[in-house]
Amino acid sequence: MNSEPKDGRIVIVGASLAGLRAAETLRDKGFTGSITLVGEEPQLPYDRPPLSKAVLLGRAGAKDCGLPGRRPLDAQWRLGVRATGLDGDAKRVLLADGGQLPYDRLLIATGTRARPWPNPQEAALEGVLTLRTSEDAGRLAGLLDAGPQRVLVIGAGFTGSEIASACRERGLEVTVVERGRAPLIGALGGTVGTWATRLQRAHGVDLRCGVTVTALHGRGGRLTGAELSDGSRVDAEVAVVCLGAVRNTEWLADSGLAAGPRGVACDAGCRVFNMYGIVTDDIFVAGDVARFPHPLFEYQLIALEHWGNAIAQAEVAAHNMVSPGPRRRPHLAVPSFWSSQFGLNIKSVGVPTFSDRVVLAQGVPEERRLVAVYGYRGRITAAVTVNRAKWLEHYRHLIETAAPFPPGPGAADHLTDQEPVPSDVPDPRVLSHGPTVALTGHLPDLRLTLLKPAG
Repeated sequence: MNSEPKDGRIVIVGASLAGLRAAETLRDKGFTGSITLVGEEPQLPYDRPPLSKAVLLGRAGAKDCGLPGRRPLDAQWRLGVRATGLDGDAKRVLLADGGQLPYDRLLIATGTRARPWPNPQEAALEGVLTLRTSEDAGRLAGLLDAGPQRVLVIGAGFTGSEIASACRERGLEVTVVERGRAPLIGALGGTVGTWATRLQRAHGVDLRCGVTVTALHGRGGRLTGAELSDGSRVDAEVAVVCLGAVRNTEWLADSGLAAGPRGVACDAGCRVFNMYGIVTDDIFVAGDVARFPHPLFEYQLIALEHWGNAIAQAEVAAHNMVSPGPRRRPHLAVPSFWSSQFGLNIKSVGVPTFSDRVVLAQGVPEERRLVAVYGYRGRITAAVTVNRAKWLEHYRHLIETAAPFPPGPGAADHLTDQEPVPSDVPDPRVLSHGPTVALTGHLPDLRLTLLKPAG
Protein backbone atom coordinates (compact mmCIF):
# COMPACT_ATOMS: atom_id res chain seq x y z
CA MET A 1 0.00 0.00 0.00
CA ASN A 2 1.12 3.52 -0.77
CA SER A 3 2.26 5.13 2.49
CA GLU A 4 0.46 8.39 1.60
CA PRO A 5 -3.22 8.05 2.67
CA LYS A 6 -4.38 10.55 0.03
CA ASP A 7 -3.13 8.35 -2.81
CA GLY A 8 -3.43 4.75 -3.94
CA ARG A 9 -6.34 2.54 -5.09
CA ILE A 10 -9.66 2.41 -3.25
CA VAL A 11 -12.36 -0.06 -4.22
CA ILE A 12 -15.92 0.40 -2.94
CA VAL A 13 -18.10 -2.70 -3.21
CA GLY A 14 -21.68 -1.46 -3.16
CA ALA A 15 -22.81 1.35 -5.47
CA SER A 16 -25.79 2.63 -3.54
CA LEU A 17 -26.26 5.46 -1.01
CA ALA A 18 -23.37 4.57 1.33
CA GLY A 19 -20.97 3.81 -1.52
CA LEU A 20 -21.74 7.03 -3.37
CA ARG A 21 -21.47 9.29 -0.31
CA ALA A 22 -18.22 7.59 0.73
CA ALA A 23 -16.71 8.20 -2.70
CA GLU A 24 -17.74 11.86 -2.61
CA THR A 25 -16.29 12.27 0.89
CA LEU A 26 -13.00 10.72 -0.22
CA ARG A 27 -12.66 13.41 -2.88
CA ASP A 28 -13.74 16.11 -0.42
CA LYS A 29 -10.94 14.96 1.91
CA GLY A 30 -8.37 15.37 -0.83
CA PHE A 31 -7.97 11.76 -2.00
CA THR A 32 -6.29 11.88 -5.43
CA GLY A 33 -5.94 8.17 -6.16
CA SER A 34 -8.27 5.90 -8.12
CA ILE A 35 -11.78 5.06 -6.91
CA THR A 36 -13.72 2.12 -8.32
CA LEU A 37 -17.35 1.47 -7.37
CA VAL A 38 -18.80 -2.01 -7.92
CA GLY A 39 -22.57 -2.43 -8.05
CA GLU A 40 -24.72 -5.48 -8.73
CA GLU A 41 -27.55 -3.41 -10.18
CA PRO A 42 -26.98 -1.96 -13.67
CA GLN A 43 -28.10 1.60 -12.84
CA LEU A 44 -26.42 4.44 -11.02
CA PRO A 45 -27.23 4.95 -7.30
CA TYR A 46 -30.85 5.83 -6.51
CA ASP A 47 -32.92 6.70 -3.46
CA ARG A 48 -34.83 3.80 -1.89
CA PRO A 49 -37.29 5.45 0.58
CA PRO A 50 -39.56 6.80 -2.22
CA LEU A 51 -40.02 3.28 -3.62
CA SER A 52 -42.56 2.32 -0.93
CA LYS A 53 -44.12 5.78 -0.79
CA ALA A 54 -44.17 8.18 -3.75
CA VAL A 55 -43.60 5.54 -6.43
CA LEU A 56 -46.48 3.33 -5.25
CA LEU A 57 -48.77 6.37 -5.14
CA GLY A 58 -47.88 7.35 -8.68
CA ARG A 59 -46.20 10.60 -7.60
CA ALA A 60 -42.82 9.54 -8.95
CA GLY A 61 -41.60 7.02 -11.47
CA ALA A 62 -39.44 4.11 -10.36
CA LYS A 63 -36.68 5.37 -12.66
CA ASP A 64 -36.92 8.94 -11.35
CA CYS A 65 -35.35 8.35 -7.92
CA GLY A 66 -31.71 8.83 -8.79
CA LEU A 67 -29.46 10.21 -6.09
CA PRO A 68 -28.02 13.62 -6.99
CA GLY A 69 -24.27 13.81 -6.92
CA ARG A 70 -22.71 16.31 -4.52
CA ARG A 71 -19.61 16.77 -6.64
CA PRO A 72 -17.74 15.28 -9.62
CA LEU A 73 -16.23 11.95 -8.63
CA ASP A 74 -13.64 11.04 -11.25
CA ALA A 75 -14.40 7.38 -10.48
CA GLN A 76 -14.66 4.13 -12.38
CA TRP A 77 -18.06 2.41 -12.23
CA ARG A 78 -18.41 -1.36 -12.54
CA LEU A 79 -22.20 -1.70 -12.62
CA GLY A 80 -24.24 -4.81 -13.29
CA VAL A 81 -21.53 -7.05 -11.87
CA ARG A 82 -21.51 -8.80 -8.52
CA ALA A 83 -18.57 -9.27 -6.16
CA THR A 84 -18.10 -12.98 -5.48
CA GLY A 85 -15.06 -13.11 -3.23
CA LEU A 86 -12.25 -11.33 -1.47
CA ASP A 87 -8.60 -12.32 -1.43
CA GLY A 88 -7.28 -10.33 1.51
CA ASP A 89 -3.71 -11.58 1.14
CA ALA A 90 -3.43 -10.47 -2.49
CA LYS A 91 -5.74 -7.49 -1.87
CA ARG A 92 -8.11 -8.30 -4.69
CA VAL A 93 -11.90 -8.26 -5.06
CA LEU A 94 -13.17 -11.12 -7.20
CA LEU A 95 -16.03 -10.42 -9.60
CA ALA A 96 -18.76 -12.61 -11.12
CA ASP A 97 -17.56 -11.84 -14.66
CA GLY A 98 -14.16 -13.34 -13.84
CA GLY A 99 -12.47 -10.02 -13.29
CA GLN A 100 -10.37 -8.99 -10.31
CA LEU A 101 -9.92 -5.55 -8.81
CA PRO A 102 -6.72 -4.81 -6.86
CA TYR A 103 -7.00 -2.37 -3.99
CA ASP A 104 -4.94 -0.64 -1.33
CA ARG A 105 -7.99 0.10 0.77
CA LEU A 106 -11.45 -1.45 0.51
CA LEU A 107 -14.87 -0.24 1.61
CA ILE A 108 -17.62 -2.83 2.00
CA ALA A 109 -21.02 -1.21 1.41
CA THR A 110 -23.02 -4.11 -0.04
CA GLY A 111 -26.15 -3.37 1.99
CA THR A 112 -29.10 -5.73 2.09
CA ARG A 113 -31.58 -7.44 -0.19
CA ALA A 114 -35.20 -8.38 0.42
CA ARG A 115 -35.77 -11.71 2.14
CA PRO A 116 -37.58 -13.87 -0.44
CA TRP A 117 -40.62 -16.06 0.02
CA PRO A 118 -39.17 -19.41 1.20
CA ASN A 119 -41.01 -21.59 -1.33
CA PRO A 120 -39.43 -20.95 -4.75
CA GLN A 121 -42.36 -22.39 -6.70
CA GLU A 122 -44.84 -20.18 -4.88
CA ALA A 123 -42.51 -17.19 -5.14
CA ALA A 124 -42.46 -17.63 -8.94
CA LEU A 125 -46.24 -17.09 -9.25
CA GLU A 126 -47.21 -14.00 -11.20
CA GLY A 127 -48.29 -11.39 -8.67
CA VAL A 128 -45.84 -12.43 -5.92
CA LEU A 129 -42.96 -10.03 -5.35
CA THR A 130 -40.73 -8.26 -2.84
CA LEU A 131 -39.95 -4.54 -2.66
CA ARG A 132 -36.33 -3.49 -2.50
CA THR A 133 -35.13 -2.29 -5.90
CA SER A 134 -36.43 0.29 -8.35
CA GLU A 135 -37.35 -2.60 -10.64
CA ASP A 136 -39.46 -4.10 -7.84
CA ALA A 137 -41.17 -0.77 -7.23
CA GLY A 138 -41.97 -0.27 -10.91
CA ARG A 139 -43.42 -3.74 -11.15
CA LEU A 140 -45.54 -3.34 -8.00
CA ALA A 141 -46.79 0.10 -9.08
CA GLY A 142 -47.90 -1.45 -12.37
CA LEU A 143 -49.77 -4.23 -10.57
CA LEU A 144 -51.52 -1.69 -8.35
CA ASP A 145 -52.42 0.42 -11.40
CA ALA A 146 -54.28 -2.61 -12.75
CA GLY A 147 -56.70 -2.39 -9.82
CA PRO A 148 -56.49 -5.80 -8.12
CA GLN A 149 -59.47 -6.85 -6.01
CA ARG A 150 -57.18 -7.38 -3.01
CA VAL A 151 -53.50 -7.05 -2.15
CA LEU A 152 -51.90 -9.32 0.43
CA VAL A 153 -48.98 -7.91 2.43
CA ILE A 154 -46.92 -10.49 4.32
CA GLY A 155 -45.17 -8.79 7.24
CA ALA A 156 -46.14 -5.60 9.08
CA GLY A 157 -42.84 -3.83 9.55
CA PHE A 158 -42.26 -0.36 8.13
CA THR A 159 -42.13 -1.49 4.49
CA GLY A 160 -45.23 -3.64 4.81
CA SER A 161 -47.13 -0.90 6.63
CA GLU A 162 -46.15 1.71 4.03
CA ILE A 163 -47.32 -0.57 1.22
CA ALA A 164 -50.63 -1.13 3.03
CA SER A 165 -50.99 2.64 3.42
CA ALA A 166 -50.39 3.19 -0.31
CA CYS A 167 -53.00 0.55 -1.17
CA ARG A 168 -55.62 2.19 1.02
CA GLU A 169 -54.84 5.63 -0.39
CA ARG A 170 -55.40 4.15 -3.84
CA GLY A 171 -58.73 2.73 -2.68
CA LEU A 172 -57.53 -0.89 -2.88
CA GLU A 173 -58.52 -3.58 -0.41
CA VAL A 174 -55.50 -4.88 1.48
CA THR A 175 -54.90 -7.68 3.97
CA VAL A 176 -51.80 -7.54 6.16
CA VAL A 177 -50.61 -10.75 7.84
CA GLU A 178 -48.14 -10.47 10.72
CA ARG A 179 -46.83 -13.26 12.89
CA GLY A 180 -46.28 -10.86 15.82
CA ARG A 181 -48.97 -9.30 17.97
CA ALA A 182 -49.05 -5.92 16.20
CA PRO A 183 -47.65 -3.98 13.24
CA LEU A 184 -44.35 -2.13 13.79
CA ILE A 185 -43.85 -4.10 17.00
CA GLY A 186 -40.32 -5.15 16.01
CA ALA A 187 -39.21 -1.51 15.72
CA LEU A 188 -41.35 0.28 18.30
CA GLY A 189 -42.40 -2.39 20.82
CA GLY A 190 -45.80 -3.77 21.70
CA THR A 191 -47.16 -0.71 23.53
CA VAL A 192 -46.79 1.58 20.52
CA GLY A 193 -47.65 -1.37 18.28
CA THR A 194 -51.10 -1.46 19.87
CA TRP A 195 -51.63 2.12 18.71
CA ALA A 196 -50.43 1.15 15.21
CA THR A 197 -52.99 -1.68 15.19
CA ARG A 198 -55.85 0.76 15.81
CA LEU A 199 -54.43 3.14 13.20
CA GLN A 200 -54.35 0.56 10.42
CA ARG A 201 -57.79 -0.85 11.15
CA ALA A 202 -59.25 2.66 11.30
CA HIS A 203 -58.02 3.11 7.72
CA GLY A 204 -59.71 -0.05 6.53
CA VAL A 205 -56.77 -2.46 6.59
CA ASP A 206 -57.74 -6.10 7.11
CA LEU A 207 -55.03 -6.71 9.70
CA ARG A 208 -54.40 -10.30 10.81
CA CYS A 209 -51.91 -10.57 13.68
CA GLY A 210 -50.66 -13.69 15.43
CA VAL A 211 -50.96 -15.76 12.25
CA THR A 212 -48.73 -16.67 9.33
CA VAL A 213 -49.12 -17.43 5.66
CA THR A 214 -48.59 -21.16 5.27
CA ALA A 215 -49.00 -21.38 1.49
CA LEU A 216 -49.55 -19.25 -1.59
CA HIS A 217 -51.91 -20.69 -4.19
CA GLY A 218 -52.13 -20.03 -7.90
CA ARG A 219 -53.86 -21.06 -11.08
CA GLY A 220 -52.23 -20.97 -14.50
CA GLY A 221 -49.06 -19.53 -12.99
CA ARG A 222 -50.89 -16.60 -11.38
CA LEU A 223 -51.48 -15.94 -7.70
CA THR A 224 -55.04 -16.54 -6.54
CA GLY A 225 -54.69 -16.36 -2.77
CA ALA A 226 -53.06 -17.58 0.41
CA GLU A 227 -53.74 -20.05 3.17
CA LEU A 228 -53.18 -18.90 6.76
CA SER A 229 -52.10 -20.79 9.85
CA ASP A 230 -55.53 -20.32 11.47
CA GLY A 231 -57.17 -22.24 8.63
CA SER A 232 -58.58 -19.19 6.86
CA ARG A 233 -57.93 -18.20 3.26
CA VAL A 234 -57.33 -14.82 1.64
CA ASP A 235 -58.15 -14.33 -2.03
CA ALA A 236 -55.66 -11.92 -3.62
CA GLU A 237 -54.10 -11.22 -7.02
CA VAL A 238 -51.01 -9.51 -5.58
CA ALA A 239 -48.85 -10.58 -2.63
CA VAL A 240 -45.95 -8.45 -1.42
CA VAL A 241 -43.45 -10.36 0.72
CA CYS A 242 -42.13 -8.05 3.46
CA LEU A 243 -40.13 -10.43 5.64
CA GLY A 244 -37.22 -8.11 6.28
CA ALA A 245 -33.76 -7.97 4.78
CA VAL A 246 -30.82 -10.30 4.17
CA ARG A 247 -27.39 -8.73 4.57
CA ASN A 248 -25.19 -9.21 1.54
CA THR A 249 -22.20 -10.94 3.11
CA GLU A 250 -22.07 -14.29 1.30
CA TRP A 251 -19.27 -13.09 -0.97
CA LEU A 252 -17.10 -12.70 2.15
CA ALA A 253 -17.58 -16.30 3.37
CA ASP A 254 -13.95 -17.29 2.77
CA SER A 255 -12.39 -13.90 3.40
CA GLY A 256 -11.37 -14.47 7.03
CA LEU A 257 -13.37 -11.41 8.09
CA ALA A 258 -15.97 -11.25 10.88
CA ALA A 259 -18.83 -11.38 8.38
CA GLY A 260 -22.01 -13.40 8.62
CA PRO A 261 -25.81 -13.23 8.45
CA ARG A 262 -25.95 -10.37 10.95
CA GLY A 263 -23.50 -8.22 9.00
CA VAL A 264 -19.82 -7.26 8.94
CA ALA A 265 -18.43 -6.44 12.40
CA CYS A 266 -16.25 -3.38 12.79
CA ASP A 267 -14.91 -0.98 15.40
CA ALA A 268 -16.35 2.47 16.03
CA GLY A 269 -14.08 3.82 13.29
CA CYS A 270 -15.60 1.47 10.67
CA ARG A 271 -12.48 -0.73 10.46
CA VAL A 272 -13.51 -4.35 9.89
CA PHE A 273 -12.57 -7.10 12.35
CA ASN A 274 -11.19 -10.38 11.15
CA MET A 275 -12.66 -13.62 12.48
CA TYR A 276 -10.31 -13.54 15.48
CA GLY A 277 -11.34 -10.05 16.53
CA ILE A 278 -8.22 -8.33 15.20
CA VAL A 279 -8.99 -5.02 13.53
CA THR A 280 -7.89 -4.61 9.93
CA ASP A 281 -6.34 -1.34 8.83
CA ASP A 282 -7.18 -1.42 5.13
CA ILE A 283 -10.75 -2.77 5.05
CA PHE A 284 -13.70 -0.62 6.15
CA VAL A 285 -17.48 -1.07 6.17
CA ALA A 286 -20.48 1.27 6.10
CA GLY A 287 -24.25 1.22 5.73
CA ASP A 288 -26.86 -1.48 6.25
CA VAL A 289 -24.32 -4.31 6.12
CA ALA A 290 -22.22 -2.98 9.03
CA ARG A 291 -22.33 -4.05 12.70
CA PHE A 292 -20.72 -1.44 14.90
CA PRO A 293 -20.43 -0.75 18.65
CA HIS A 294 -22.22 2.23 20.16
CA PRO A 295 -21.41 3.51 23.67
CA LEU A 296 -24.97 4.74 24.26
CA PHE A 297 -26.25 1.18 23.90
CA GLU A 298 -23.80 -0.74 26.09
CA TYR A 299 -21.31 -1.09 23.21
CA GLN A 300 -23.50 -3.72 21.63
CA LEU A 301 -22.89 -4.26 17.94
CA ILE A 302 -25.78 -2.55 16.14
CA ALA A 303 -26.93 -3.09 12.57
CA LEU A 304 -29.13 -0.30 11.16
CA GLU A 305 -31.19 -0.19 7.99
CA HIS A 306 -31.53 3.58 8.06
CA TRP A 307 -30.98 6.13 5.31
CA GLY A 308 -29.33 8.67 7.62
CA ASN A 309 -27.00 6.11 9.18
CA ALA A 310 -25.77 5.00 5.75
CA ILE A 311 -24.68 8.56 4.97
CA ALA A 312 -23.15 9.34 8.36
CA GLN A 313 -21.25 6.06 8.58
CA ALA A 314 -20.02 6.32 5.00
CA GLU A 315 -18.62 9.77 5.71
CA VAL A 316 -16.81 8.54 8.83
CA ALA A 317 -15.42 5.50 6.99
CA ALA A 318 -14.17 7.64 4.10
CA HIS A 319 -12.57 10.15 6.48
CA ASN A 320 -10.75 7.37 8.32
CA MET A 321 -9.60 5.70 5.12
CA VAL A 322 -7.52 8.74 4.20
CA SER A 323 -6.53 9.99 7.67
CA PRO A 324 -3.61 8.95 9.89
CA GLY A 325 -4.47 7.22 13.17
CA PRO A 326 -4.56 10.27 15.48
CA ARG A 327 -6.99 12.06 13.15
CA ARG A 328 -9.46 9.23 12.78
CA ARG A 329 -12.86 9.66 14.40
CA PRO A 330 -15.62 7.34 15.63
CA HIS A 331 -19.10 6.87 14.21
CA LEU A 332 -21.25 7.93 17.16
CA ALA A 333 -24.33 9.33 15.43
CA VAL A 334 -27.59 8.66 17.28
CA PRO A 335 -29.77 6.50 15.01
CA SER A 336 -32.84 8.11 13.48
CA PHE A 337 -35.43 7.12 10.90
CA TRP A 338 -38.76 8.22 9.46
CA SER A 339 -41.84 6.72 7.87
CA SER A 340 -44.86 8.20 6.14
CA GLN A 341 -48.03 6.12 6.39
CA PHE A 342 -51.77 6.62 6.75
CA GLY A 343 -51.37 10.39 6.57
CA LEU A 344 -48.91 10.48 9.46
CA ASN A 345 -45.25 11.43 9.70
CA ILE A 346 -43.56 9.00 12.11
CA LYS A 347 -39.99 9.81 13.15
CA SER A 348 -37.68 8.24 15.67
CA VAL A 349 -34.38 9.00 17.34
CA GLY A 350 -32.35 6.53 19.39
CA VAL A 351 -33.09 2.80 19.54
CA PRO A 352 -36.66 2.12 20.77
CA THR A 353 -35.96 -1.59 21.11
CA PHE A 354 -33.15 -0.81 23.57
CA SER A 355 -35.68 -0.13 26.30
CA ASP A 356 -37.66 -1.61 29.13
CA ARG A 357 -40.19 1.20 29.66
CA VAL A 358 -42.06 3.73 27.53
CA VAL A 359 -44.19 6.74 28.40
CA LEU A 360 -46.50 8.92 26.36
CA ALA A 361 -44.73 12.20 27.08
CA GLN A 362 -46.74 14.53 24.85
CA GLY A 363 -50.08 14.50 23.07
CA VAL A 364 -52.81 11.88 22.96
CA PRO A 365 -53.13 8.97 20.49
CA GLU A 366 -56.63 10.04 19.44
CA GLU A 367 -55.27 13.34 18.08
CA ARG A 368 -52.53 11.50 16.14
CA ARG A 369 -49.92 13.96 17.40
CA LEU A 370 -47.77 12.46 20.11
CA VAL A 371 -44.31 11.79 21.48
CA ALA A 372 -43.46 8.45 23.07
CA VAL A 373 -40.23 8.36 25.09
CA TYR A 374 -38.37 5.12 25.81
CA GLY A 375 -36.09 4.36 28.73
CA TYR A 376 -33.70 1.65 29.83
CA ARG A 377 -32.56 1.25 33.42
CA GLY A 378 -33.61 4.78 34.28
CA ARG A 379 -32.21 6.74 31.33
CA ILE A 380 -33.74 7.91 28.06
CA THR A 381 -32.73 5.80 25.05
CA ALA A 382 -35.21 6.74 22.32
CA ALA A 383 -38.18 8.87 21.31
CA VAL A 384 -40.80 8.38 18.62
CA THR A 385 -42.81 11.33 17.33
CA VAL A 386 -46.03 11.29 15.34
CA ASN A 387 -46.62 14.59 13.54
CA ARG A 388 -44.38 16.30 16.15
CA ALA A 389 -40.99 16.08 14.47
CA LYS A 390 -39.84 19.43 15.90
CA TRP A 391 -39.13 17.65 19.20
CA LEU A 392 -36.61 15.18 17.76
CA GLU A 393 -33.56 17.35 18.37
CA HIS A 394 -34.64 17.98 21.96
CA TYR A 395 -34.87 14.27 22.68
CA ARG A 396 -31.68 13.55 20.76
CA HIS A 397 -29.89 15.78 23.25
CA LEU A 398 -31.51 13.96 26.18
CA ILE A 399 -30.38 10.61 24.76
CA GLU A 400 -26.82 11.82 24.18
CA THR A 401 -26.56 13.14 27.73
CA ALA A 402 -28.11 10.03 29.34
CA ALA A 403 -30.93 12.12 30.80
CA PRO A 404 -33.08 10.37 33.41
CA PHE A 405 -36.20 8.48 32.43
CA PRO A 406 -39.03 9.37 32.56
CA PRO A 407 -38.49 12.95 31.39
CA GLY A 408 -39.18 15.37 34.22
CA PRO A 409 -40.93 18.73 34.36
CA GLY A 410 -39.59 21.17 31.83
CA ALA A 411 -38.26 18.44 29.56
CA ALA A 412 -40.98 19.28 27.04
CA ASP A 413 -44.13 21.31 26.75
CA HIS A 414 -47.45 19.85 27.82
CA LEU A 415 -46.05 16.72 29.42
CA THR A 416 -48.76 14.18 30.14
CA ASP A 417 -49.29 12.76 33.59
CA GLN A 418 -49.25 9.18 32.35
CA GLU A 419 -47.11 6.61 34.10
CA PRO A 420 -44.45 4.62 32.23
CA VAL A 421 -45.44 1.14 31.09
CA PRO A 422 -43.38 -1.77 29.74
CA SER A 423 -42.20 -1.09 26.19
CA ASP A 424 -42.96 -4.74 25.40
CA VAL A 425 -40.13 -5.33 22.95
CA PRO A 426 -40.61 -8.80 21.43
CA ASP A 427 -38.06 -11.44 20.61
CA PRO A 428 -37.34 -10.91 16.88
CA ARG A 429 -37.88 -14.62 16.32
CA VAL A 430 -41.63 -14.23 16.87
CA LEU A 431 -41.98 -11.68 14.06
CA SER A 432 -42.72 -12.11 10.38
CA HIS A 433 -40.52 -9.16 9.49
CA GLY A 434 -36.92 -8.54 10.39
CA PRO A 435 -36.21 -5.47 12.54
CA THR A 436 -34.74 -2.35 10.95
CA VAL A 437 -32.54 -1.96 14.04
CA ALA A 438 -30.80 -5.12 15.22
CA LEU A 439 -28.99 -5.18 18.56
CA THR A 440 -26.71 -8.09 17.81
CA GLY A 441 -24.80 -8.20 21.08
CA HIS A 442 -21.11 -8.98 21.27
CA LEU A 443 -21.26 -12.51 19.89
CA PRO A 444 -19.46 -13.40 16.66
CA ASP A 445 -21.24 -15.09 13.78
CA LEU A 446 -18.83 -18.03 13.81
CA ARG A 447 -17.76 -20.48 16.50
CA LEU A 448 -14.06 -21.09 16.10
CA THR A 449 -11.73 -23.73 17.45
CA LEU A 450 -8.59 -21.86 18.44
CA LEU A 451 -5.29 -23.56 17.75
CA LYS A 452 -2.34 -22.11 19.63
CA PRO A 453 0.90 -22.01 17.64
CA ALA A 454 3.59 -24.44 18.72
CA GLY A 455 6.49 -23.18 20.79
